[in-house]
Amino acid sequence: MIQWMIALFVAGYVLIAIEHKIKINKAAVALLMCGVIWSLFSLAGHAADIASQLVEHLGDTCEILVYLIGAMTIVDLIDMHGGFSVITRLITTHDRRKLMWLLAIIAFFMSAALDNMTTTIIMIMLLRRLVADQRERWVYASLIVIAANSGGAWSPIGDVTTIMLWMRGNVSAGILMRNLFVPALVSVVVPTLVAMRYVARGEERTVAAAGNGVADLPAGVTPQMSRLILITGVASLLFVPVFKSITGLPPYMGMMVSLGAMWVLTEIVYDRRNIEESIQNRVSRVVKHIDMPTILFFLGILMSVAALQSAGVLSDLADWFDRRIHEVFAVAGVIGLLSSVVDNVPLVAACMGMYPVQDAATIAAGPEGEFMRNFVQDGLFWHLLTYCAGVGGSLLVIGSAAGVVAMGLEKITFGWYLRRIAPLALAGYAAGMLVIWLEHLVGM
Repeated sequence: MIQWMIALFVAGYVLIAIEHKIKINKAAVALLMCGVIWSLFSLAGHAADIASQLVEHLGDTCEILVYLIGAMTIVDLIDMHGGFSVITRLITTHDRRKLMWLLAIIAFFMSAALDNMTTTIIMIMLLRRLVADQRERWVYASLIVIAANSGGAWSPIGDVTTIMLWMRGNVSAGILMRNLFVPALVSVVVPTLVAMRYVARGEERTVAAAGNGVADLPAGVTPQMSRLILITGVASLLFVPVFKSITGLPPYMGMMVSLGAMWVLTEIVYDRRNIEESIQNRVSRVVKHIDMPTILFFLGILMSVAALQSAGVLSDLADWFDRRIHEVFAVAGVIGLLSSVVDNVPLVAACMGMYPVQDAATIAAGPEGEFMRNFVQDGLFWHLLTYCAGVGGSLLVIGSAAGVVAMGLEKITFGWYLRRIAPLALAGYAAGMLVIWLEHLVGM
């Protein structure tokens, strides 16, 4: 029966990967796969323990989902009040190479607070106002994808995988940011330096001159109100790690506090302004636009991985890796390469199931204490995994949500990205891993 569980998981993965071909939403496949795999596990003679295991895994999964729902609501609230147009008005240069660096830097830091997909959408919408030639936009858009993926890797709230590792206690916010900021930045700087030769020197021909930004705002929203929602929204997201460090409570509770505060603020603002009801973007309206298929996809895929973990498949896989490879840089590096083809969420979830967080006092007396020390909280393996799973998604245009969005918006072809951008992304990926290796040597 275990073999059938693995076969169904692989088959579901394939269907998810070719979603655009079969025209079936990946959330539907993930939910069906989850239900069937757990059913097979129960029929294999584990029905007595299935209820308690389901509740335990569902609790861990729902912590992540509740966090994501809150974060997505706040981001949508900022967007529906035109908050991100503030950023577009800050870019005034039309020098091709300066623009390339500016877009990469903004995307890198923006995705540390927002998710990489939202960052990519915002930056490409801005890019269309600044660059007229589509082929040149492909270069800029590709660098935005790389920067967005790298930016999400060094922040505990920058990517679903970092959120998972942070919420489960594999990494802590401060140490993660300190150790991965430079490697993540290097993984952007290297491709950008090489990509400068793809564009000629001089001024970029723009689509249209930028106005004062007021026309970009939704009806009834003033520039002051837009800035207020942007500042408080970003501050609310950044407050979550602070809340966890102060109270010790799980991050999703801090996100609920942040969302509640934003909800109260917007209610007060709308009650004090004479704005027509039909154009008000209160939280009660914004929450209806949450991307529920994505939430349900995460539910299905994480619970499917949990079933494999309960069946012992992941521990067996970890044992195989230990026997065959037994080197954390190699294991994490392979995970990063796989994340350019396979969604990084289940890959990271699988690794978390394969390698439980180790207790430093327990492993000190063990036969492989030096190797197992890589798997303690904030151990080398978890930082490598965070970096590789996030940055590795840039190696192919289909390797991340940011890449898929850019591919759809700008019609970037798979072959063009593979020839022109993949070598750059790989160089940045390897350079960042080299920096982590050097940091590890210095810290030893």
